[in-house]
Amino acid sequence: MLLKDLYEKGLSYNEFLDKAEPNYREKFEMFYKDMALSENTVERIKKIGKIVKVLVFAEPWCPDCMVSLPVMAKMAEINNLIEFAILPKEGHEDFLEKYKYDGKPRIPTLIFMNEDYEELGAFVEIPKFIKEIYERGYQPDIIVARREYRQGKYPEAIAGDFLEIIEGK
Repeated sequence: MLLKDLYEKGLSYNEFLDKAEPNYREKFEMFYKDMALSENTVERIKKIGKIVKVLVFAEPWCPDCMVSLPVMAKMAEINNLIEFAILPKEGHEDFLEKYKYDGKPRIPTLIFMNEDYEELGAFVEIPKFIKEIYERGYQPDIIVARREYRQGKYPEAIAGDFLEIIEGK
């Protein structure tokens, strides 16, 4: 299936939240409300001068989605050239095979595209710096990084990874 066709089937952020169980929705809303992005990051977001479409595969119960999707929502709020649509992982596993991390499809998976639905790059599950910690293999560092990530302590890193894809870095 083409990226455009999938994108057009996706839900808005609010529609996605409306389908979530109340306890999950509260976590998404809490991470969004508590998020702080640096002035530099906000300026980078504002400077995006082209339409960016993001196809997001996510589930409301996923703790990694709970911290990443609010960052995407905040970026879209800051710059209305950023648009995103959300689809469930369930039913799209075959499509997500291309975006595997550590041997299997993961969520969230965010596929960044230009206005013609040409892929710019993808963010899969966790920021690059946490993947680097995983690769080093030292369990105490992995446990701490994962816990802090899921507590919403790294919106700046998430936004930075998103921006690198958008900016073509």
